Amino acid sequence: MVNINSVFITGGAGFIGSNLADRMISIGKKVTVYDNFSTGNRRFLENIENHEKFSLIEGDVLDFELLQNSLKDHDFVFHFSANADVRFGLDHPNKDLEQNTIATFNVLEAMKKNSIKNIAFSSTGSIYGECKVIPTPENAPFPVQTSLYAASKLAGEGLISSYCEGYGFRSWIYRFVGVLGRRYTHGHLIDFFKKLKENSSELYVLGDGKQKKSYIYIDDCVDSILCSIENSDEKINIFNFGCDGYVEVNDSIEIIKNYLNIDPKIKYAGGERGWIGDNPFIYLDTKKIRSLGWSEKKNIKESILETIKWIDKNQWAIK
Repeated sequence: MVNINSVFITGGAGFIGSNLADRMISIGKKVTVYDNFSTGNRRFLENIENHEKFSLIEGDVLDFELLQNSLKDHDFVFHFSANADVRFGLDHPNKDLEQNTIATFNVLEAMKKNSIKNIAFSSTGSIYGECKVIPTPENAPFPVQTSLYAASKLAGEGLISSYCEGYGFRSWIYRFVGVLGRRYTHGHLIDFFKKLKENSSELYVLGDGKQKKSYIYIDDCVDSILCSIENSDEKINIFNFGCDGYVEVNDSIEIIKNYLNIDPKIKYAGGERGWIGDNPFIYLDTKKIRSLGWSEKKNIKESILETIKWIDKNQWAIK
């Protein structure tokens, strides 16, 4: 088991990072959030901003000097900052390279200079592309990469693995499905919700609505992160995170319709994919993390409904 006292969270004002920061503070750890607030939100930190064990540094992971200086006196890094804009990645390919791959290199170099050896990394299930093995295990053969986002994350995994081999680092690499829950700020649930609030009579859907997606609730996600670190300490620890199952996009739409008590006409763009890189079937094999004692507390449909409730009550977060 890794001894953690002081953690450094890049992207700590974002969706997953801020929820992780809350949990770390609650179990007595010192927490430094490092965020440039390009997508993070200061209000996500309001529960812990005045806590004696919390500190905030407004900075960019591409600012190497600030990053290196900020990392002093920490013993564990959660590198969760990233450009997560999969759909529009082809419009600005430099973002994935800079904010995902080069940023990861900067974090690793700054850790090396500060003699920090432990890193947890938010990768993505998208690195499996359109894998033929369903549910997809961690050792599945890698197909062609279908998005720049996934390619940049896979490059980050490669860099981290190399630093583990070359410099004695230990890593925990997380291949997430879609994460849902409080502070969820982008994704098709928000897109559908906003469109239906503006026009409850009609909804235009990219693809055919039959895309199959798997998800995990944010509290279950944080639980799985802590479970992996507490119970797995190989040099390189790679885990899939997700619920046992999947839903269609149409199922998500139905949950939103029922919540809003509306019956809009659905129009489909057609085709298996909503955009280039939209995997029509995502379902990860999670036996590895489950073997360590983890299991989800919320199923996918419960997670979707809880997310819609949060979005409805916190519309300031999605504007």
